[in-house]
Amino acid sequence: MSIIHKVYRDDVFEVRHMADEEHEGMRLDQFLGLYLESFSREIIKKKIKDGEIIIVGRPGVHKPSSPIHHRDEVIIKFYKSKFEDEHWRGEKLELQTTPDVVYEDNDLIVISKPAFMSTHPAGRHLFNCATVFFEMKYNHTIHSLHRIDRETSGILMMGKNPKMATEMMERFEDDDVKKCYLFISRINENFKHQDEFIANERMGNPDEGMKRIVVQSYPENSQEGKHARTFFYILEKNEKYLIGIACPQTGRQHQIRVHAKAHGIPLIGDKLYLGTYEMFQRFKDHLATKEDHDTMELPRHALHAIALKIPYKGQEKLFITKIPKDLSDWIEANTKFNIEALEEKIQLTVKKYYNNV
Repeated sequence: MSIIHKVYRDDVFEVRHMADEEHEGMRLDQFLGLYLESFSREIIKKKIKDGEIIIVGRPGVHKPSSPIHHRDEVIIKFYKSKFEDEHWRGEKLELQTTPDVVYEDNDLIVISKPAFMSTHPAGRHLFNCATVFFEMKYNHTIHSLHRIDRETSGILMMGKNPKMATEMMERFEDDDVKKCYLFISRINENFKHQDEFIANERMGNPDEGMKRIVVQSYPENSQEGKHARTFFYILEKNEKYLIGIACPQTGRQHQIRVHAKAHGIPLIGDKLYLGTYEMFQRFKDHLATKEDHDTMELPRHALHAIALKIPYKGQEKLFITKIPKDLSDWIEANTKFNIEALEEKIQLTVKKYYNNV
């Protein structure tokens, strides 16, 4: 199945696929299931019935059982819906949908991605996406070079052409990229009050089914899980909260969040690791209680990709951002930490780390 055209407008995303030879004779709903993996068969059938699926040049009413032929072109339309909205304490959040540009030239875009913006379209999140924003702006394909979670804000790099995208993705694959993240945590009894430490707990996903998203940590000398390593630098702390910089040396799923929990400093807003899998599901299903919201304190986990160092066009480039507004607002409302002094500590700590690696 080949994508031969796609277009975004404010409230509709339209993508055109061409059927390959291997799809000859396949039912329309089965063909669509190859692309719409996160959609149930019933939702796909409803989209066909509602006229949101069109086989180009074929008259009459399309049905789920309509056969697909080699080189058929199929248009799928997606309309922006309430399922992409985010809520907090029963109120719809006003999301930042325009990313701040940190660096841009003819080949590369580096942005500070807002929280709740996806890197690229996936599942039900098709509109508030970094690649979509710039594809609409420049009217050509923008290539994601890496990704960060929707709730995580911060440095994200995208390529403007296939050549640069291939070159830069090789940098990520070859571990030539060094990242640092700002985080805010709640202190518990397991924290050892070290200003700097290295987390070496191994990580794995022991559960099956939906619970496989929960990553567990294991002792460094365990045979379970996989090797993981994160440097932690504590910038500010009081009796309840701390703010720090985490620099992962490996790229495990949820690495900073899991290592932070293992060392007694789970991130505020983290529904999985400050909360539980059951709490995560309640938020996902819009069933979170007042107590759930009070426990989280923030609509999203407090993690921001603050800096990234990478070889680019023969130079070592360091891209660095400021504390995002939602986190700085929370810091000012809940602690006595000075934002300007914190920004200075971030700069010094990031540069100290990059001078040592």
